[in-house]
Amino acid sequence: MSRYLPFALSIVLATLSFVLAWTWPWWWAAFMFFSATFLLGLLDMRQSSSSLRRNYPILAHFRYGLESIGPEIRQYFVQTDKEEVPFSRLDRAMIYQRSKNLNDVVPFGTQMDVFSTDYEWINHSLAPAHNPSHDFRVLVGGSRCKHKYSASVLNISAMSFGSLSANAIRALNNGARKGHFYHDTGEGSISMYHREGGGDLVWQIASGYFGCRDEQGHFSEERFIQNAQLEQVKMIEVKLSQGAKPGHGGMLPGRKVNAEIAITRGIPQGVDCISPAAHSAFSTPLELLQFIEKLRTLSGGKPVGFKLAIGHPWEWFGIAKAMQETGLLPDFIVVDGAEGGTGAAPPEFSNSIGVPMNEALLLVHNTLVGLNIRDQIRIGAAGKITSAFGIARTIAMGADWVNAARGFMFALGCIQSLSCHTDKCPTGIATQDRSRWKHLDATDKATRVFNFHENTLKALRDILGAAGLVDPSQLGPEHIIRRINPYEVRSFATLYPFLQPGALLSGEPAIAHGLFRTFWHVARSDSFAPPPQVAELQRSKLF
Repeated sequence: MSRYLPFALSIVLATLSFVLAWTWPWWWAAFMFFSATFLLGLLDMRQSSSSLRRNYPILAHFRYGLESIGPEIRQYFVQTDKEEVPFSRLDRAMIYQRSKNLNDVVPFGTQMDVFSTDYEWINHSLAPAHNPSHDFRVLVGGSRCKHKYSASVLNISAMSFGSLSANAIRALNNGARKGHFYHDTGEGSISMYHREGGGDLVWQIASGYFGCRDEQGHFSEERFIQNAQLEQVKMIEVKLSQGAKPGHGGMLPGRKVNAEIAITRGIPQGVDCISPAAHSAFSTPLELLQFIEKLRTLSGGKPVGFKLAIGHPWEWFGIAKAMQETGLLPDFIVVDGAEGGTGAAPPEFSNSIGVPMNEALLLVHNTLVGLNIRDQIRIGAAGKITSAFGIARTIAMGADWVNAARGFMFALGCIQSLSCHTDKCPTGIATQDRSRWKHLDATDKATRVFNFHENTLKALRDILGAAGLVDPSQLGPEHIIRRINPYEVRSFATLYPFLQPGALLSGEPAIAHGLFRTFWHVARSDSFAPPPQVAELQRSKLF
């Protein structure tokens, strides 16, 4: 049968090369090769774990080989420049050019189909504005803060040491120092590589309390103070959930917990490191705000906020009601979209759990506006933002600044090989394999990180000027336009619902936004658990 032909040929050719080798010695190499092929086919036919190998000895390995390089073939030869999987070649080329200070202009007009559904743009002005500065800043910190922080409108999103290599962390932090923007540590805490460069840090604290935990894995005030009062730490961020895998904990296998990671996280070396799905320091919205107030005090008055990916709306409403009842406010909230980030996750979590950034950001922004506290709380947002237009549209929807993870990874030289979780990152960015990451030039890549930030903000300045604006804070939903079908376009102001200031304080039952109308009145500040009415509401036509 034809499927056994390669196996039969390996026997014939091994025999033939053996005979010829006695006359021409160089045939011994051919004999060794065909003998190995014959043995491989024999093993295929005798094993029982793969029916494909038994039915197609030797041939099956060609299939496996082609399958293994399928992503590379598609990326380099099949995918179009505009295909987002998850970032298009056009996006990546723009980041590479800006990070290298190369010419990033495009010739011969746009490749985008401006008449396609969901095409977006910002309207320009016949009276363009000019701002010589592109250093756009947002002051973070409420009345309870002694050390307010002036944050850039573009910063490095959370990526831990352990997920990223030592040289990647060095490059990111040095780039942040040069550009005066912040570097979020991720939940893996503050490593020695974060501290080498001296760049501004936002210290993220998650359910594992790495860097501020006791031997049982619970929050430790004493260890928190040691890190929180470092001059380099400008803000503290409590992570409730993340877009890459909302509601999911994690485990770093003991074999990956080397001495450096153990010291950084405050965990035993060589022991499995568990990140629980839920926090142990609080269990209700009220306790969350009390915990934030405690961290602000222990840190000496630095801004403290939290990061979350929106899930059940009544849980977020419970936090908002706790703010209303107690007057305890976070200094900032970072909204993470379900578009995911650098964190590897099960496919169901990456593809089918969590609210995308647009809807999540609008919900958080509208809630704070409806409670008349939006001016007291800053909002950051993250979700596949790589360009100046991406920053502009996100701020127009309600954010004060944006965070980017994968954009800065591209600036480091990431080629989107999609091997972040394998410890075999070809560029040495997302790996702990020293033989790989030692070839990443941290000094050169720090310059590229700085360049990407610098040139992106210059592009933002130019976009704002073209629209007749001088600062991102002037952006509103009326500035961004989306085509919703071949014959109709709408501004975000008419496409999305926006609450009026104080709308949630008026007591009126008819609130325009469906989620508020359905869940606001049943949400509880003393529990994240679904109220008894939720099941009935979800079965009704209201939701």
